[in-house]
Amino acid sequence: MDFFKPDIAGLAVIVPQVFEDERGYFFESYQAEKWREACGGAVFVQDNESFSKHGTLRGLHFQKPPYAQAKLVRVLDGVVWDVAVDLRRTSPTFGRWFGVELSAANKKQLFIPRGFAHGFSVLSPSARFAYKCDQLYHPEAEGAIYFADAELNIDWKLRPEEAVLSEKDAQNPSFACYKEHPCF
Repeated sequence: MDFFKPDIAGLAVIVPQVFEDERGYFFESYQAEKWREACGGAVFVQDNESFSKHGTLRGLHFQKPPYAQAKLVRVLDGVVWDVAVDLRRTSPTFGRWFGVELSAANKKQLFIPRGFAHGFSVLSPSARFAYKCDQLYHPEAEGAIYFADAELNIDWKLRPEEAVLSEKDAQNPSFACYKEHPCF
């Protein structure tokens, strides 16, 4: 298992060692000791899975303190463009985003610590997306930022008119609104 640390502190891309032969493949998708060393030892308490069709864009979502969540995300089937935005107002990378292609084929994972907004767009005909959280979901702590915010200028690998959004995500507030009322 290799850990790649992007230039935004706290994020980690995990590239597993995959053992393949004529029967198929095997890889370690999680190992607590290696996670503690590389990602600060988040203790996961909830697993989630979603299925989405091509063009679906989910995000940008976060949970406000005291229910903020760290996440370990991966794709079980298909291809997504996964994005994390630094919302930690004291961070030198506040407002910067990082994106990575996660797929069933490359088996990469992204660790997203607390203090980030998260979203993904589906680039394949469909995708099954799975993630672990270190805090239970609390609907009253939901936070969100509009995916096409001009200030963030995120490349979703889709044209904005291709994005299939929930009604709720289509009305998410701007990053400027978050900056007026930050929670991290």
